[in-house]
Amino acid sequence: MTRIVRRLAVVAALAAASALLAACGSSSSSTSSSSTSSTTASGGADAAIAATVPAAVKSGGLKVAADASYAPNEFVAKDGKTVVGMDADLAKAIAAVLGVKTTIVNAGFDSIIPGLSAGKYNVGMSSFTDTKEREKTVDFVTYFSAGTSFYVKASGGAAINGLADLCGKKVAVEKGTTQADDAAAQSKKCTTAGKPAVTVLVFPDQNGANLALSSGRAEVVMADSPVAAYAVKQSNGQFKLSGTTYGTAPYGIAIPKNSGLAKPVLAAVTKLIADGQYKKILTTWGVQDGAITTPVINGATS
Repeated sequence: MTRIVRRLAVVAALAAASALLAACGSSSSSTSSSSTSSTTASGGADAAIAATVPAAVKSGGLKVAADASYAPNEFVAKDGKTVVGMDADLAKAIAAVLGVKTTIVNAGFDSIIPGLSAGKYNVGMSSFTDTKEREKTVDFVTYFSAGTSFYVKASGGAAINGLADLCGKKVAVEKGTTQADDAAAQSKKCTTAGKPAVTVLVFPDQNGANLALSSGRAEVVMADSPVAAYAVKQSNGQFKLSGTTYGTAPYGIAIPKNSGLAKPVLAAVTKLIADGQYKKILTTWGVQDGAITTPVINGATS
């Protein structure tokens, strides 16, 4: 997924709108990697799986990068620094199975995969759609299923039933996401068909996209289905979902290629599914509809 730095001064009307939507994401900039949370595995280590963990991870722990502005999957807690959400809880559970400590770093979404390749992190858990293009750079362990949803203002919002309805509309998306790619591709289709182009407004984080909708700068927001549903729920009636979800695809835990970590992570996710911890975590965050039963390495469908 796919994000306006929230500490910049804004006019009072936008500040009020931002406060209304604070539950939809971080209260501090997700482009900074200064927000971290560290947890030591407190039990549940599987000896056979732990024995396969690369030495560097055994000694240094699992350093997980997440863009914490994508609630309920990953966002910053009320303390202003701790990364929480479905992905954070799953990361801790995986680390417990692996028998290592966990550090979760709040990082800009489009910086995470380059950071993995550079050795800055050893895992990315930030609602990444596993795509064939991304698999050229990193490996993925699938762990969830989600599509893309549209949401608009509840009062007087545009009627969006699918991508074709975006022609001539102002659409807010997060930088680096599949939604940004889809909106740009649809804009070309619109102009080819002789229709007005899509005005694609790209933000550093999802909070910026939400603020654009509430302020009237955008007419539509596109986001992953669980994130869209959560944003609508937390908007106090300001937003509503529009149309149907499309493009259902697997989320993947991003891992540097040739790191030796993909198979241990796959084994850990498989164990968490089997023992029920996985479903319990998803249910805690209200996203159990996206549960899968068989994780794989590099399961992209497109």
